[in-house]
Amino acid sequence: MSSAVGEDAVVAVLQGGVARTGRADTMGASVFLCLFVILLTRSSPAGCAGDGDSASHSTAGTTEKPILLNSIADAETFISGDEVVVIGFFQEPESPEASQFRLAANRIPEVPFGLSSSPAVLSHYGVAANTVTLFRRVDNDRKDLDMNSNDLDAEKITRFVQMNELRLVTEYNPVTAVGVMQSSFQLHLLLITDKMSPKHPEQMRRYRVAAELFKGKILFILVDSNLKSNERTISFFKLKKSQLPALAIFHTADEEQDVLTLDEVSVERVQDFCNRFLQRMEKKEDKPKEKALNEEL
Repeated sequence: MSSAVGEDAVVAVLQGGVARTGRADTMGASVFLCLFVILLTRSSPAGCAGDGDSASHSTAGTTEKPILLNSIADAETFISGDEVVVIGFFQEPESPEASQFRLAANRIPEVPFGLSSSPAVLSHYGVAANTVTLFRRVDNDRKDLDMNSNDLDAEKITRFVQMNELRLVTEYNPVTAVGVMQSSFQLHLLLITDKMSPKHPEQMRRYRVAAELFKGKILFILVDSNLKSNERTISFFKLKKSQLPALAIFHTADEEQDVLTLDEVSVERVQDFCNRFLQRMEKKEDKPKEKALNEEL
């Protein structure tokens, strides 16, 4: 599938919303695009990326939302305070667009929302008025949503946030599949496991520790084997439920992959598995260079 299909999928999810990603989708025929289409047509999300497994959240759900950001310093402190934050940039803080933004903020208690009408803040971040921007730490990226479209409402703002809410560890579901597909990461590591297992909390703690070691290099993803919508993902990697938990790593550029079944999830095993795959990819990239050098000689 081409990158154009990915863009169509995003438009379909937003149902009229205008998302500006700031970079072209270069992933080509990624399995995640195929899986996203399957998920979108066969199921509804069991939970968004912002549940307890996906991140350590701030107290966004207990503070008044959105928080007013009156200066650049306020905005910078706010952005640095959580893995994912959202800021609404509005010239008129009581405009209809800002009202829809407030409604969306209350629908996603786990994500901090801020609002600024300061010309200095808008200029600092290079945004026009009536823009909703999601900032995320996992890849130091931002996603902009233009609120000047007449049909944008709280529901579509909510979808925009949930599908782009990638974290240190992101749970894979029909909504976050879009953000995974559109991310700049070419390496995806999947932990395929049973979230109902009593071992799951400790597994996630260790998986998050490992994710910190590869921040910016590999996107760490959690796949719940209990969800029927994830059966295709499990079978794609030729795994059976009896073989889980397992790690599956995938290189989107050429669909190179590897799988490791686990007795238990440990930081060391995850780290070793990732390092071996990275070394394998480096050797693969070096072969054309060596061949070209030999031909010159």
